[in-house]
Amino acid sequence: MEAREIKEAIQRRKLIDVLLDKNQFADLVLKDGFFINVITREIYQADVAVKGDHVLMVGDAKDLIGPATKVEDVRGKFICPGFIDSHMHFESAMLTVTEFSRLSIPTGTTTLIGDPHEIGNVLGVNGMLEMVKEAKTLPNKVKFTVPCAVPDAPGLETSGYDVNSNHMKELLNDPYVQGIGEIQSFSNVKPVYQNAPHLIDDLVAAVTYAESIGKTVEGNAPGLFGKELAAHIISGGTHVSCHETTTKEEMVEKLRYGVSVFMREGSSQRNMAECIRAITEDGLDSRRAILVSDDMVPEDLIKYGHMNDIVRRTIAQGIDPVEAIQMATINPAAHFGFKDVGVLAPGKKADIAVISDLENMVIDQVYLNGKKSAEKGKLTIDLGRYTYPDSVKNSVKCKPVTKNDLVIKANGRKARVRAIEAIPDQNLTGAREFELNVADGIVQPCLQQDVLPMLVIERHGRSGKIGKTFIHGFKLGSGAIAESVAHDTHNIIVSGTNYEDMVTAVNRVIAMGGGIAMIKDGKVVGDMELNVGGLITDQLSGQEVAEKIAELTKQAEVELECGIHVPFMHLSFWSLVTSPKWKITDMGLIDVDKFEIIPTVI
Repeated sequence: MEAREIKEAIQRRKLIDVLLDKNQFADLVLKDGFFINVITREIYQADVAVKGDHVLMVGDAKDLIGPATKVEDVRGKFICPGFIDSHMHFESAMLTVTEFSRLSIPTGTTTLIGDPHEIGNVLGVNGMLEMVKEAKTLPNKVKFTVPCAVPDAPGLETSGYDVNSNHMKELLNDPYVQGIGEIQSFSNVKPVYQNAPHLIDDLVAAVTYAESIGKTVEGNAPGLFGKELAAHIISGGTHVSCHETTTKEEMVEKLRYGVSVFMREGSSQRNMAECIRAITEDGLDSRRAILVSDDMVPEDLIKYGHMNDIVRRTIAQGIDPVEAIQMATINPAAHFGFKDVGVLAPGKKADIAVISDLENMVIDQVYLNGKKSAEKGKLTIDLGRYTYPDSVKNSVKCKPVTKNDLVIKANGRKARVRAIEAIPDQNLTGAREFELNVADGIVQPCLQQDVLPMLVIERHGRSGKIGKTFIHGFKLGSGAIAESVAHDTHNIIVSGTNYEDMVTAVNRVIAMGGGIAMIKDGKVVGDMELNVGGLITDQLSGQEVAEKIAELTKQAEVELECGIHVPFMHLSFWSLVTSPKWKITDMGLIDVDKFEIIPTVI
C-alpha cells in the first residue's frame, strides 16, 4: 500500500472504533436538526455526529456524546451538505482564490471548481499553477478544470501564451486539478470542422489523455443541437457538461443526451429560469441539472450570497427546496465523481451548512472539515492574505496608443458599418448595420443610434494588432471605458463616445499594468489597478474590491450616463469568440458562425 492508502485505512479504522467502542466519542454533534437527505430527497429530524473532519453517522447520536464533545443545538434549523459551485472563474470577481473564499464560505459554499483559463490565456501554464498553489493553502475544497486549448480560436485572436495537448501532463497530474475545463475550441462545431480541423485533433488527444488518468472533461455547447451537439459530446469523451445553455429546448435535448447541464446564474448572465422549465413543465429528471455561478462580482456575493442565493432563486421558480439543494450538492458530486463531498453520510467529509430559513436559504453556520468556519454570515477562521509572485504581474506589454491608432477610417461623408449588438445578461450578441457620418476620413460615433466605436488592443507583445468595430446597446452617454479584462485572451478592450477619451482610457490601463479606467473630457473619472495578470488584485480584500467596483459602477452610471448594469462585465464579454454572433478581437470583427474576420466598414 502507498502512504496515502495507508493513511486512509488508518482513518477509517479510527472512525469504526469511535462508533463501536463505548469509551470513544464524537468531537461534534449537531443536535435535533431537520436533516436534508439529498440521497433520498427527504427531510427528517436527526443528529449529525462528527469525528475529526468526517461524518460518523446521521441519526440518534446520544451515545456518541462524551465529556469533551461539542454539542450544537440546531433544533428548528436544517442541516445539509455544503454547497458546490461546479463552474466559476475567480478572475471574473477580480479576486484571489483566498478573497473569493472569504466571501463565499459564510454563504454555505464549501467546494469551488474554478476554471483558470482567463489567467491561462494571459500567463499560460505558469499562471494557472500559481493559482493552484494558492488554493492549496485554503481549508475549503478548491479544484480546477484547466483549458486544453489557448487561445480558443487561433488565427482569430492573440493570447499571451499558447496551451495545447502537450501541456496536459504537467497540468492534469496535479491532485488539485479535476480535469479539462470548458472545451471552447470546439463550441462552433461546423466552422471549426471546416476551417480548423487540427483543433479537433488536438482536443481529442488532450481528452483521451485526461480520461486515461481518471480526469473529467467539461463541454461548452451554446446553441448546439442534433449532429453538432453529438459531435461536441463525443469530442469531450461523452461525459460532459454545458454551462452555456440558454433555452428550454437546449436543456431538454442536452438532458436527453446525458449532458450535465450547468444552469448558470451569475452576475451578468442568468439562464436558470429558462432552463428549469424542462423540469417544471416537461417533468424531466433533474439528476443532471446543476446550479453554477460562472461569473460573480464581489458586491453580489456580499449583498445576496453565492450558491445559497442561486438555490433560493431556483426554489422561487417552483422547484422543491430539497431538489434545488440537490442541484448544488449531490448532483455536481455525481458529475465529478466526488466520493467525499456533496452528501452527508458515514465517512464523508464534514462540510456542512446549517440553514435557519429554508425558503430564503439563510445560512446560520458553516462547517469545513468538521470545524465551525462561519456563523451568522461571518468567518470564524482566519484565512490570512495571499500575495502572488512578481512572475504573474507586469503583464501589459504594449506601448501607449495615439488617436491615429484607434480611429476607424472611411471615405466619403457617410459610411455603412457593421456593429455588434449587445444583449443584456447574455454572452450572446446580435449583428446590426448602421449608417454613420464621416468627418475628415474618420467614422464618427452616433449617440442618437447608440452606436459607438469598440476596439481591442493586443497587450501581450505578440501581434501588436488593433481590432476595430462598433457596439450598439452599450448605452454610454459620454466618455470612455477601457479594461484589460476581455474574454478570453484578455487584451485591452475599449469603447467610448469619442476617440480622444478612448485613447486616454487605454493609456491609463497600460500605465497601471492592467485594470479598469473610465475617462471623461480627458480626465480620470475612476480606475482600478488589477496587478495580477491584468485580471485580479492581491492588493485589496474582497470587501474592498466590492466597494471599489460599486463605486466605479456608480460613476459609470452618473458620470458616463451608462444605462447597462454591470458595464465592465458586459464589455469584457463582447470579445468572446466562442459564442455567437459577432465579437471583436485584436484581429478585427469576428463572424463567429463563419469563423472568419469581416470588415467593419462595408
